[in-house]
Amino acid sequence: MGLPGSGLAKGLAVTLRTMTRRSHTAHYPDVQPHLPARSRGVIGLFEENCTVCMLCARECPDWCIYIDSHKETVPAVTPGGRERSRNVLDRFAIDFSLCMYCGICIEVCPFDALFWSPEFEYAETDIRELTHERDKLREWMWTVPEPPPLDPAAEEPKEIAAARKAADKAAAAAQQAAAESAAEPGEEGERP
Repeated sequence: MGLPGSGLAKGLAVTLRTMTRRSHTAHYPDVQPHLPARSRGVIGLFEENCTVCMLCARECPDWCIYIDSHKETVPAVTPGGRERSRNVLDRFAIDFSLCMYCGICIEVCPFDALFWSPEFEYAETDIRELTHERDKLREWMWTVPEPPPLDPAAEEPKEIAAARKAADKAAAAAQQAAAESAAEPGEEGERP
């Protein structure tokens, strides 16, 4: 058994040691914090990729995503074809006063329309202003960092390989057509 008051002496020694060290306080408004590369701040919307499938709104546990849309009829591309209908986004809003930043909406989006932005300074004086409409969400999209580079030793994805093959084939056909068209005027110029 130790001496009476030894616990108090140990506690005071820790306090004294801590008091004599230099503090590591970052003065936040003047000095911006260093955030990890893919930190969660606010959600950005890439509106061109949104097909109004409503998966994000259905999967959100807080029900803080509001989506309104309407159907538009697209005329047939070919004669005799049928008209198509497509969803058009009217309203996309996220209420950040309800959002718990779980990221489920971003994970379930099959068309990569939602992204994490590292911006975290969007405090408002009125709670109603924390509902960001699609224009504000589009502004956050410009602060989304580039995805990390792919592993150089990894196999190329099938989609990219197929697209590259099609692009190479189209470029080769264009070069061949250009070479043929360059050769034809010389032949036509010689008349018997």
